[in-house]
This record gives sequence, C-alpha cells and structure tokens, in this order.
Amino acid sequence: MKPDYRPAIAAGIVLLLLALAAVLAPLITPYGFDELDLANRRAAPSAAHWFGTDELGRDLLTRVIFGARISLAIGVMSAAMSAAIGTTIGSVAGYLGGWADDVLMRVTDAMLSVPRLPLLMIAAAVLDPGVPMLIVLVGVAGWMETARVVRADVQSIKTRDFVSAARALGATPKRILVRHVLPGALPAATVATTIAVGRGILLESALSFFGVGVQPPTASWGNMLYQAQTTMTSEPWLGIFPGALIFLTVLCFNLLGDALSRAKGS
Repeated sequence: MKPDYRPAIAAGIVLLLLALAAVLAPLITPYGFDELDLANRRAAPSAAHWFGTDELGRDLLTRVIFGARISLAIGVMSAAMSAAIGTTIGSVAGYLGGWADDVLMRVTDAMLSVPRLPLLMIAAAVLDPGVPMLIVLVGVAGWMETARVVRADVQSIKTRDFVSAARALGATPKRILVRHVLPGALPAATVATTIAVGRGILLESALSFFGVGVQPPTASWGNMLYQAQTTMTSEPWLGIFPGALIFLTVLCFNLLGDALSRAKGS
C-alpha cells in the first residue's frame, strides 16, 4: 500500500506558517511586544485581543508569536547540534567497530540511562543560562538517538560492494567514510533530527515551566505556561494558547519525522 503523506504535507504547511510568523513577528503582530494596557489586564479573548491579555495587559497573541521565535530557535538549533554530535559519534563507532565501537556505544548507553529532564534542570539551575546556553545544554543532552541510528546504518553500508571497491582502489578510511558511507546514512540522521526538534521544544518548555529555562522579559511558550500556572482556573487562556502551540508544533515535527522514516523505508 502506498504511504499516505497528506498528514505530513499538512504538518509541513503548519510549520512553514509558524516559521514565517516568527520571522515576520515585528511586522504582523497587532501590538508591541511589551506594550502595556493596564486598563485591560487579564482580559478574555475578544476582537481587540484575539488571545486575551496577560497580567500586565500585554496582548497574548503578540507574545505567543514572539515566543515562537525563541521556542523554534531552541528546538531547531539544539537539534542541529545533536545531529552533528550524534552523526559524528555514530559514524565513527559504526565504521571503526571493535574497541572504538564498544567505548562510544557504552558512553551513549550511559547517557541514555540518565534522566534527561532532571539533569538539564540541575545544569540550568547551576549555570543560570541564557538562550544560547540553553541551546547547547539541550543539544548536548539529545545526540544519543541520532548516534545509535547512524551507527546501525553505517554498519550496514560499510559492507556493501561499492565500499569494498573504494577500499580496493586505495581510498583512505577517512575518504571512504566521508564520501561513500556517510551520504547513505544521512536520511536516517535527517529523520532523527526532525524528531529531535520536537523533543528540543518540549525540553525548553519543561525547563521554562519549572523556572530554570528562558527568563522574562524574553517570551517563550514554556515560560508563558510558567507565568500562567497560578491563574489557570480564572484565566485559562493564558495557558491554553501557548500550550496548544507547543502540542501542535511537536505533533507536526513528529508527523514529518514519521513520513521521512516511511519514505526512507519504501
């Protein structure tokens, strides 16, 4: 049966619209990022404020769009860092095998056995990071899945005839790995990276929700949830809209990753 890629196409369109909104935020938002309207504090959604206002009368739609800049940037850039680390470790382990494979995979297994969120919370609390450091922390904590996937592909590819032919012609191990083996492993790394974007957004949201992630006045979807947690019963819109966007964005990245995985296997 031919795979149905319509959900992935819809997910891609949604993500494209979110990315465009984040990039064009200063041009399309109806109010200034920190524009106060103290006469309309905690106002419910209305024609004037589609998503309502927060405790300082700031337009929630505006802050959600600006928050997309931070949340998406952390998700995408941390996933890129995870991909670079994981692809390097996985390809070296898979190609060299032997003791190098044993050591690198034991390190990977050890990292996977450590609960990721508590570790990041401790590191963030100690370092008191800004957005660049959060990207590094989330990226360093998320390379293991990519490493395992790439290692498995590299182990399969290195036994194929075209690799044996390159080796017989005198190509160096580095050239074989870079020119012949890694290109075949890139689709698997791309799938893992796509899913890692959603995981990065969730980790940033969790860290910010617990107060050790992105700090105000910078807006992210996670710290908007953190600020809304005490008023969810009386002003639920303060948490519903950023929470819904976190859910939607992570779902879309997972749908894309699933589609890429099915396309790779077909």
